[in-house]
Amino acid sequence: MEKNAQAMANRSCIIRLSRYKNALNRLKSLNFVRVFSDNLADAAGVTAAQVRKDFSLFGITGNRRGGYKVDDLSDQLNKILGKDQLQEVVVIGVGNIGRALLHYPGFDRSGISIAAGFDIDPAKYHPDGQPPVLPLEQLAEAIRARDVRLAILAVPDYAAQQVLELTLSAGIKGVLNFAPICLKAPGGCVVTNINLETELENLIYFVNATSDRN
Repeated sequence: MEKNAQAMANRSCIIRLSRYKNALNRLKSLNFVRVFSDNLADAAGVTAAQVRKDFSLFGITGNRRGGYKVDDLSDQLNKILGKDQLQEVVVIGVGNIGRALLHYPGFDRSGISIAAGFDIDPAKYHPDGQPPVLPLEQLAEAIRARDVRLAILAVPDYAAQQVLELTLSAGIKGVLNFAPICLKAPGGCVVTNINLETELENLIYFVNATSDRN
């Protein structure tokens, strides 16, 4: 049931589940024991009906009067989102973005561990670092040895496609791409493209559009 539901869920639904989970963490820190769909709807910017619809897709049910138990709901969402076990990730490209990602403290709180960074520049190698930074030639061996399925690409646009193919051949199943080029996901792999320049352009447009109306 759960695997079928995940296959049916679209990306927007999964993003909302992540927002619900983050909202639950905040409410838990405030000693909430139970929450209602209204609480989660406010935090995620959706309607309570949408919250219940998203939960029903995964068989999550609450009580109209009692709501949802925070701990139980958090456990269910973590399981759906793969956060019930440690997820190892490799970072490929240790420039400014890659270096920041290697040492981002928020990953630990989310059950994500950076296994290693990889680069072609010998000046960046740090095999004894935490996490280590290794030559790109060792990528495939490291991925297979640790059974890593996730990679973050922070390489120049001209190298992105080649690096993507290298990671896929080594067994990577999911890629978060920070390279300023849209990479298409081949069969059996999921690629999420994040173009900071495009996002900023969109933000600038909407800010200017709002200012013009005022």
